[in-house]
Amino acid sequence: QVQLVESGGGLVQAGGSLRLSCAASGRTFSSYAMGWFRQAPGKEREFVATITRSGSSTYYADSVKGRFTISRDNAKNTVDLQMNSLKPEDTAVYYCAGGTLVTGTRQNQYRYWGQGTQVTVSS
Repeated sequence: QVQLVESGGGLVQAGGSLRLSCAASGRTFSSYAMGWFRQAPGKEREFVATITRSGSSTYYADSVKGRFTISRDNAKNTVDLQMNSLKPEDTAVYYCAGGTLVTGTRQNQYRYWGQGTQVTVSS
């Protein structure tokens, strides 16, 4: 069993930056690819970014490509999401997800989910 806890959300002006962090419990963190998803008000949860088990490869949604960077530290059991050039449309609850052997964009690939952290971008 893996527990995921996100932190780092908050209120930021458009054009600003935030760094989200996800701390994972358990010894198997490095065995799983990890991902970030988000859910805006009134919308379905959507894929944001994913990273391989070693951290050597990443993949992003087109909407965040070039602005967001996912990274991980297997020694610390953490996966981060650096968000730059934020836009009001990035406003959402952001979720950390894990428990998949390979990277993926589908929610049902991930076994473990955090509780989410709110990101609000004002215009």
